[in-house]
Parts: sequence; C-alpha cells; structure tokens
Amino acid sequence: MVAPLAGALARGAIMSRMVHVPVGIFDSSRYGFAQVATVPTPFGDVVYVSGQVAWDADKNVVGAGDIGRQLSKSLENLGVALATVGATLDQVGALRLYIKQGNMHEGAAISIALKAAFGDNPPCTTWIGVPSLAKEEFLIEVEPSVVFLARSG
Repeated sequence: MVAPLAGALARGAIMSRMVHVPVGIFDSSRYGFAQVATVPTPFGDVVYVSGQVAWDADKNVVGAGDIGRQLSKSLENLGVALATVGATLDQVGALRLYIKQGNMHEGAAISIALKAAFGDNPPCTTWIGVPSLAKEEFLIEVEPSVVFLARSG
C-alpha cells in the first residue's frame, strides 16, 4: 500500500491540511491552533484532533475537582470534534490520557468514565502522569490517535 501512495505523491498530488472549527467546543483558532484538522490522501482523509479538556464552549471548566466528570466532558468534546468531520468515538483506535500526577490514584473514576463512553469496545489507552496541564483546574486531558476516513468510490 505504500507504493500507490508514494506514486501519487511523486505525481504531484497536493496534500494540504484543512482546519475545522467545531460548534459546541471552544474555538482555539485565535490561540494559533486548530481543534480539528484533516489531511487528504489519495485513499481518504487523516483526521487529527487536539487534546480535549473539560472546557465548555465558553471556556468554563466542567467538573472542577472531579476527574471522572472532567474525563466525561473531555470525551464528550472529543465526540463533538470528530462529528465535525463525520467521525465517531468508535473510530478512535487509541487514547493518551494526560493525568495530573496528584490524581493518578483515581483510576476507578477514570475507568468508570471510559466504560460509560466506550462500553465493551474500548480503544487502547495510555495513562501518562504529568505535573500540570494548561490550566490549574484541569485534572486530565484526552488526546486521540489519528482517525482515518476512507474515500468512498
């Protein structure tokens, strides 16, 4: 499969990123980054989503002090971001969870939120302890793997 892609690139196929601004989560474009970007390939679109935190569209922290609620809101935001390009949480193959080190012991709350979002079909997940996140109130941030949307036809 590498050969057809290499051939398309050699023939001058233009690959340019397209930024998407999801309605319902905070608009990050004024801060210099996109919430969602797609990169077309000859076979479909590769979807990238920025790490999601427990912010509502007005940048209010949801679930202050409650890691389970913050993870639920972060996953909800991820779902909104993916829906912008016609994708769903079920298409995410892996998640990286950035967890404030002081909250690493809250595995039960994290597991409950993950099971509520994914049921019996969870993605692979890596839990990474970090000293801090973008705002002091954030306890967890969710970063998905890329999602591939195959081109039909």
